[in-house]
Amino acid sequence: MKILVMGAGAVGAYFGARLRASGEDVVLCARGENLRAIREHGLDLTSIRGDLRVEVTATDTPRDFAPYDLILFCVKAYDTDDASQAIAGCLKPGGAILTLQNGVENEAKLAAIFGRDAVMGGNARVGVEMVAPGKIVHLSTGHIDFGELDGRETDRAKTIAEVFQRAGILGEISADIMTARWDKLIWNGALNTVTTLTRRRVATGLCGEGYAAKLPSARPTSPSRRRFRARSRSWRTRSRVTPSMAPISSRVCSRPPSRPK
Repeated sequence: MKILVMGAGAVGAYFGARLRASGEDVVLCARGENLRAIREHGLDLTSIRGDLRVEVTATDTPRDFAPYDLILFCVKAYDTDDASQAIAGCLKPGGAILTLQNGVENEAKLAAIFGRDAVMGGNARVGVEMVAPGKIVHLSTGHIDFGELDGRETDRAKTIAEVFQRAGILGEISADIMTARWDKLIWNGALNTVTTLTRRRVATGLCGEGYAAKLPSARPTSPSRRRFRARSRSWRTRSRVTPSMAPISSRVCSRPPSRPK
């Protein structure tokens, strides 16, 4: 499959590296020093799943290598309009633009430009950092949950899932991807704000230093995630959220650590 990673920052570069290492035809769209480093030295990944270095095509002009079967749309939300212009005309008929951006408004923006049938929604479940141009450090999880906007499990979705499975980055095909997107938004809004202000990891903030040191990467199907998912549905229908962190903390900290499958 020919895949464009539109926005080869930490998240985009990680998934691009995994897909390239599994044999897919990958093009990374990057800029500045990051683009120069990838072109000259390849992409270096230091990972809990094993380090690797990949040679991969990198460009700042996606049209030069079009068309693509799949575009992983990984730019920041404020770059959506400019990035959309850069990939105009780059998608093969029947291909997909899969947004991995945070937030819940980007699908509608992309659908307005490219048509709803061309767009899929996704959540990047990964802890990763770009420590230098062309150098990525992978710390936790590392998979993608995604789905069609109308909830169907299409042949297109199944084909992408097979590609992700080979690369070791498949989470799940979601029949309700927008609820999953709200789930992540609520989680990020509630916990990342607090942990940023207190300069703590999420696991440390919920469970303390001792537990956090032993906590492996958590799957999004953990009890705490299911609780947030239910609350995201409630928020969407009632336009309000009143979460209590104490039950969540107690549930997360009481369950034994388990490694992702």
